[in-house]
Amino acid sequence: MGGSVRTQTLTALLCLGELSGQEEGWVAPALPPGPGPNVTSGTRVTIWCQASLQADVYYLYKERVSEPTSIEISQDSSNKASFSLGFMSLHNAGRYQCQYHSRNGWSQRSDLLPLVVTGVYSPPSLSAIPGPVVASGGNVSLSCSSQYPWQTFRLLKEGGADAPRPLELKFPREKRQALFPVGPVSISHGGTYRCYVSPASYPYAWSLPSDPLHLQVTGAYREPTLSAQPGSLVQAGDNLTLQCHSEAGFDTFALMKDEGLTPPVRLDGQPSPNFPLSLVSITHGGRYRCYGGHNLSSTWSAPSVPLDIFITGLYRKPSLSAQPGPSVSWGENVTLQCRSEIWLDTFYLSKEGSPAPPQHIRLQDTTAPYQANFNMSPVTSDREGTYRCHASSSTSPYLLSHPSDPLELLVSGEGPQSWQPPSLPPTLPAEVLTERREVRPEADHPHPPPVSSPKSSSPRDTNTRVGD
Repeated sequence: MGGSVRTQTLTALLCLGELSGQEEGWVAPALPPGPGPNVTSGTRVTIWCQASLQADVYYLYKERVSEPTSIEISQDSSNKASFSLGFMSLHNAGRYQCQYHSRNGWSQRSDLLPLVVTGVYSPPSLSAIPGPVVASGGNVSLSCSSQYPWQTFRLLKEGGADAPRPLELKFPREKRQALFPVGPVSISHGGTYRCYVSPASYPYAWSLPSDPLHLQVTGAYREPTLSAQPGSLVQAGDNLTLQCHSEAGFDTFALMKDEGLTPPVRLDGQPSPNFPLSLVSITHGGRYRCYGGHNLSSTWSAPSVPLDIFITGLYRKPSLSAQPGPSVSWGENVTLQCRSEIWLDTFYLSKEGSPAPPQHIRLQDTTAPYQANFNMSPVTSDREGTYRCHASSSTSPYLLSHPSDPLELLVSGEGPQSWQPPSLPPTLPAEVLTERREVRPEADHPHPPPVSSPKSSSPRDTNTRVGD
């Protein structure tokens, strides 16, 4: 079959008041302020002209045209009349107003009604610089661009409220791009935007709309926390679940992986706070953050503290040893040394059962031997436990070796006893307290010479101290 005719009808209503003698009682047009009805090209359009009293005849005028565009005679002295403009096109776009005549004479013309036809030209593209996910208080620019040059660019926000100003940018010369600055951003700026282009000679003939751009604002609520089950060190092929926790009553959650300096493109929410990553591969290694929000909203919480996910099993395992040994007394010095037989310049030390992220050292000197020393001095009872280490290349920091064999660190003895204040001397008799003694000048009482402390014979410690 041939192309079907659009049957959608737009009804635009113009309300007028009665003119009686020299007195005018006008009713405001029953249309919202703004750019006016936007009608897709090919849509059938009807404009209604409504008076406050019964009228005999109605006239519809188009701006800059002296003669009426259409005339409707009321058969039953109705207080309204309809004007069919047919199918919307470039030629009937513009601004309209109507007038009527009754037994009391002529009314004044109504306020102008803008009628915009869209879809006359190819759509532009809309993007956000630096990105469509922006923190509250930050700044962003919405860029409307086209492969063809234009003089007028327009930006509209769905819902019609809180769109950045100006909505319209006009240039004396044709351009291919216009920037609409937005900021400082608040939660009211979140929403869906589209942009249009048009020539200066036809201001009410617009292009097709750009694809929608969803501007999302973060920082509206307190940040959630992100954790990994069973842990942040996972072998390729295993299962991993990232959990976004919050006490703020969120009903939608989003997970975002950092991509270097590239800002997040979009936060896609889901009702569950659990994000399963089944059959983990090397592509899952990286830094993650999560957000909390509310359904059908463009505002989100601040991001969680970042969580690093490491994929293990990519290189040969290193060795882990303790110097002077794995059994030490409370308060002594111990160093855990992680050593690799192949060239790797970054080392990680983790303690079994600890929620803390792995400690890491990156070597400054990459010549052999490839080892890192984790100083844990002085040792306390909370250092006791089972340790493993991994090695990696700084060029792929989230891809680690197989884990070293476990090393169990044993701490014997107890810590120092709680400090007790020294006993005070007995109270002196009253007669002694009241005895006056002559105090000689300080010069008569020279200070004893300082006691020289023995020089330390141990070399300077150049290793990294964990937990300082």
